[in-house]
Amino acid sequence: MSNYRRIAVLDIGKTNAKVVVLDSATGAEIAVLKRPNIAIKTGPYPHYDIEALWSFALDALKSLAQEPGFDALSITTHGAAAALIGEDGMLAMPVIDYEHEYPQEIRDAYTRLRPAFDETFSPRLPMGLNVGAQLHYQKTAFPQEFSRVATILTYAQYWAMRLTGVATNELTSLGCHTDLWNPKTSSYSSLVDRLAIRDLMAPIRSAFDALGPVLPDIADEIGTSVPVYCGIHDSNASLLPHLVHREAPFVVVSTGTWVISFGVGGDLDHLDPKRDALANVDAYGRAVPSSRFMGGREFEILSAEIGNIDDKAAQAAIGPVIDKGVMLLPNIASGSGPFSDKASRWIGAEEASRDERHASACLYLALMTDACLGLIGAKGPVIVEGPFALNETYLKLLAALAGREVLAVPGSTGTSQGAALLTGIRPVSGAEKHFPPADVHGLAAYRDRWYAAME
Repeated sequence: MSNYRRIAVLDIGKTNAKVVVLDSATGAEIAVLKRPNIAIKTGPYPHYDIEALWSFALDALKSLAQEPGFDALSITTHGAAAALIGEDGMLAMPVIDYEHEYPQEIRDAYTRLRPAFDETFSPRLPMGLNVGAQLHYQKTAFPQEFSRVATILTYAQYWAMRLTGVATNELTSLGCHTDLWNPKTSSYSSLVDRLAIRDLMAPIRSAFDALGPVLPDIADEIGTSVPVYCGIHDSNASLLPHLVHREAPFVVVSTGTWVISFGVGGDLDHLDPKRDALANVDAYGRAVPSSRFMGGREFEILSAEIGNIDDKAAQAAIGPVIDKGVMLLPNIASGSGPFSDKASRWIGAEEASRDERHASACLYLALMTDACLGLIGAKGPVIVEGPFALNETYLKLLAALAGREVLAVPGSTGTSQGAALLTGIRPVSGAEKHFPPADVHGLAAYRDRWYAAME
């Protein structure tokens, strides 16, 4: 175990970027600075504003080095991103926004090129959600620019390289639906050779490795020299604290822009790629059956449409919603999740109150999560972390639907806490709120009608 008192975490999510300082003794977030992560729509394709993020990170680290201070730096980022580096150590091409959709002929060519699901356990996803699809698009549509690429880095490790000068790749980012990794052999998939990029892939290092101190000019700018750890994919960061102190089997539902369910202790034998079930690779290199939908994005859209209300009012509206049959069908965010081919619509909502529509939205999220649990053969208690851990309506409904205990982990996100564990600090078990599987009158019949309405 390390003796670090405070850990800074650079946490770049799809929606927001932040720098957090955590107290290693309590696991508490004692300082947070953040900014929106807004993609640039101009240029060769939509891409992340890397320099704005870098300026934010340096300014935040400089401020937080003064108060409260930190002894080490870890990194976590969203997946479905890769950085293409030239011989000069700079970006050879912009880091593409994974929500960009490619021309049909390029998509079709990639579908023919990519490995089968039983090699990568990575489903064919829309847009650039397969990093292999991103690389194929960049290489096909921009061959001259791609010819200048000397090194390919996974996204968290790009930031580690900017901080330390050390170029690496890492397993959790390679193993999150990239098409580039074979989780059964723990090696690159055949796609790496089909794309002729094996020689471009940076060496693989453990997420737990300290790559070195920050570069001298960065130390001068932020006012401190600290070790930087390799970094981890954000959903796997959320998973890591539970791997450390829980016995399998259990499920972690990591909520953010995506709601990702990890079936720890499960197998890969029954995953259906057509329903967004897949394997992720954890920080120890082990394959974990997973399923997902874009629940955070969907709830954001719904909240903007319905308006925020008190959670107790939503809980009180559950009974009337079930009795009236007010329901929301998938998908609000199209193209992913267990019902990717369905178009969202409301049923019976014309006369519903705002409270009832909000309760219906929570029911929708719980039903979608429960469907994801079924797809991975989930066993054991369900641990919900992230923003949805504060939504008691959702938590109670999920416990009732799943027929098992749901544990809500406090805090706005588990990604920063998980990334901090890479530095060797002792994991801290926070207070959990327990939701037993209480009976909700009429819920089973409501679920049957919800599924029937999709047919």
